[in-house]
Amino acid sequence: MPAPITLFGATSPSGQALIALAAGRELVVAGRRPPLPPASGGSGGGEAPPFLRCDLEDTGAGAEVPAGLLVSFAPIWSFAPWLERFAGRDPARFGRLQGVIACSSSSVITKRFAANRFDRDLVRRLRQAEESLSRTCAAHARPLRILAPTLIYGQAGPLGDRNLSRLRQLLRRLPLLPLPGEGGLRQPIHCRQLAAVALHLADRLAEDGFDPSQPVHLPLGGDDTLSYAAMLRRLQDATDRGDRARRCRLLALPPRLFLSLASPLLLLSPKRFEAVLRMGADLAGFTPAHHLLGGSPEPFPVLPLVP
Repeated sequence: MPAPITLFGATSPSGQALIALAAGRELVVAGRRPPLPPASGGSGGGEAPPFLRCDLEDTGAGAEVPAGLLVSFAPIWSFAPWLERFAGRDPARFGRLQGVIACSSSSVITKRFAANRFDRDLVRRLRQAEESLSRTCAAHARPLRILAPTLIYGQAGPLGDRNLSRLRQLLRRLPLLPLPGEGGLRQPIHCRQLAAVALHLADRLAEDGFDPSQPVHLPLGGDDTLSYAAMLRRLQDATDRGDRARRCRLLALPPRLFLSLASPLLLLSPKRFEAVLRMGADLAGFTPAHHLLGGSPEPFPVLPLVP
């Protein structure tokens, strides 16, 4: 029998996807709010899984988390201190855990040289949380994997991403979208792919146990690596024929001209200016999901998408 799972971050698209993928096995959702009904294909005829009230920000006694596996799609900077408190408060129970899977972000890599304060603070919070998780699990010899996915997209049940869905809305509003040439490389990963990897690795941890030789941090991407422009074109092609997103023209400009046109953003919003700069940067080269899952590659975009 697979090990039972306690899931944090069920109100994220990947959390919803994992609930559906884990149909038929023992799973408890921990959080401040009861979970939504699972995505289509979930178990129990659409019924939500059992709920354990647990506030990651609460420094009090905490919830009685069952033994088994912990999988978290909650903000890692909230999950890491909670896990440290849990280990310190009840080391015997913590020592019976079979593994911990926590979702971080590839931003800890791709934004580490950012100049704006917002992104620097994000990288700092991610790095500190990852280091805290590593210390806590290593101190108790508990298996840990930290997933650092890039550009999560897609929909699971009623929940959808805020990455490519926003780009799609932009394509619907604009008749023309300038780009720096073809743009840099991207490796978007669907929320269901991320959930599948988390579930697969959690079960591997339960089988293999604590192995300090295995890498803890795992940068993760989808199965396709494509330019920014190609990603947008495929996104357009995946829309209905009458969708306004199809009518937006992608205009490839010489990179220097593009940056000259974008330069006023540096004064108005350094954060947005750096986001524009990253359109031309290669943010790929991560482990493809299918390498871990052992199946065939899934070309971008994986469905369903946010309408």
